Amino acid sequence: MSIPHPATTPSPRQPLAPRAALWWTAAMMVTFLAASSAPSPLYALYREAWGFSAFVLTWVFGSYAFALLAALLMFGRLSDHLGRRRVIVGALVLEFLSVVLFWQAESVAWLLAARILQGVATGIATSALSSMLLDLSPLRASVMNGVAPMVGMALGAVGTAALVQFAPAPTRLVYEVLLVMLAVQVAMALRLPDTVPRRAGAWASLRPQMAVPPAARGALQRLLPANTVGWALMGFFLSLGPTLARQVTGNAAPLTGGALIAAMVLPGALASVAMQHRPAALALAFGANGLTLGMVLALAGVHTHAPVAFFAGALVAGFSMGCSFSGALRTLAPLASPQQRAGLMASFFVCSYLAFSIPALLAGLSTGWFGLHQTALGYGAALLALALVAALGTRALVAAKA
Repeated sequence: MSIPHPATTPSPRQPLAPRAALWWTAAMMVTFLAASSAPSPLYALYREAWGFSAFVLTWVFGSYAFALLAALLMFGRLSDHLGRRRVIVGALVLEFLSVVLFWQAESVAWLLAARILQGVATGIATSALSSMLLDLSPLRASVMNGVAPMVGMALGAVGTAALVQFAPAPTRLVYEVLLVMLAVQVAMALRLPDTVPRRAGAWASLRPQMAVPPAARGALQRLLPANTVGWALMGFFLSLGPTLARQVTGNAAPLTGGALIAAMVLPGALASVAMQHRPAALALAFGANGLTLGMVLALAGVHTHAPVAFFAGALVAGFSMGCSFSGALRTLAPLASPQQRAGLMASFFVCSYLAFSIPALLAGLSTGWFGLHQTALGYGAALLALALVAALGTRALVAAKA
């Protein structure tokens, strides 16, 4: 199946057919995540132009995760009350404005404002788009919700890196491309079907909710180490990874950093597909043990400046993170009733995005004291230790399922 070209679609007054709406919704999710990773290959250019530290860089990066968390907690249930289409259109408009801020950025303050607004837009969109996919095709939604974000992050990183390397004015051109894409998608979002009716309670739904049912607490505690390793590694790669890749490979080409990000996130998308019909306990065991191997390879690559080992570690860790993430979601979901599931998922994603942002911020601070090479080794060693704990913890889950 392919996404319909805007020129061949019916009149704007006619809602999209369910199949077309499904693929356009997936495309919107890809675009949101592509926009989120697009600035990563540009951070080195911004640092050269404005002279800020690695810690400031990771603070700009981390602000996105904190804003996304706040938006997810506050607006995660809003589309249940206002309807999916209205919330998706609003999120796309906010994303468009954030890209305008990136496009016109003249200082770190502009980047920070753009990144915060982008986090809010993505947090609002995440729940609404995921729910729309479930409404349109429950069978395909689980795979699409796992694949689309990973593919989007890879496209954003590699696409931006390619523009930096081969095109003029990369700090403007990449955002101009995104603005065109978002404008088209706003037009298509206006034609998405209304899959849920409007209902009362929109204001009450803005109250942040986090709740872990008693039946899920033990499992969540055992799942957190592996989940933390994967998200913390991704946060490091998306913020400081491109600079580290240039050090390890000795190649200053922007595509080197984009390739590192793609090497982690694309295997994660593949894992979501590969594990969809496997037992959740098997996915967890494979993920935790694979993260251990991936960290060993990546650390060896950093220590010896061996690009093959470094990128192999990213590939193994990325695939393993996808396995672990898939297994975690399928383990937790049955442990909550439908009325408890939103609170449980919110708690899980709060833990995930905290792991995504806070360790990266600490790594940025450490880089100013010890340098990026030593920071990467220390960061990797800490994640390796946690991965070993995760491997031991998942054994209990596997044994319980046996």
